[in-house]
Amino acid sequence: MLRSCAMRLRTLGATPARRPEATRRLFSSEEVVCKDYALPNPSWTKDLRLLFDQFMKKCEDGSWKRLPSYRQNPPQALQEFQTHFVDSKFKKEEQMSKAQQFTRSLEEGLGFEYAMFYNKAEKRIVCLFQGGLHLQGMPGFVHGGAIATIIDITAGMCAFSEGIVMTANLNIDYKKPIPLLSVVVVNSQLQKIEGRKLFVSCTIQSTDEKTLHTQATGKKLPLPICQYP
Repeated sequence: MLRSCAMRLRTLGATPARRPEATRRLFSSEEVVCKDYALPNPSWTKDLRLLFDQFMKKCEDGSWKRLPSYRQNPPQALQEFQTHFVDSKFKKEEQMSKAQQFTRSLEEGLGFEYAMFYNKAEKRIVCLFQGGLHLQGMPGFVHGGAIATIIDITAGMCAFSEGIVMTANLNIDYKKPIPLLSVVVVNSQLQKIEGRKLFVSCTIQSTDEKTLHTQATGKKLPLPICQYP
């Protein structure tokens, strides 16, 4: 009898068990928002880790700053951005809360592995990029569209120093293909500003700077929403 009473007391005092799905929902959004995907993970090659460490040392004197990267926008930033859209279809919070950054939507090691560093004085962004196996175009090489994507986001972050921007024009010259899982350096610089137009340049080189894989120029237009901190 004592044993049965003890079991009842434990049952009455226990916290109701959550379904596994409920537990995942409770923590999943926090994990996705908070995880910084611009940090090393097991898929990073030795070359990528070495370059990352070199740039982290450059950050020590404050001349360079590592830029974090998340799979989803923090809720506050998303709400602030949506207030500037007139069309109500862009304000469906339930749907938009499930949106993910394109370059972070694939599993680690399969898609875009990269880390960006910003130099304010030089108005320059350096992106250390490793193309995963799901970015294949021609067998063994990174798809040209994936190359255009990493150029676009790097150049966009470079122009972001003047405010939130959108791409108006992007011209790309593909020089040599980029092997899958190789590490390259994407270098973008803000060249000039004419009125609301921001002109940027971008190159993709091998880590030893001996091979020019791609070069590009672009024009960005800022949105009058907020300024880069």
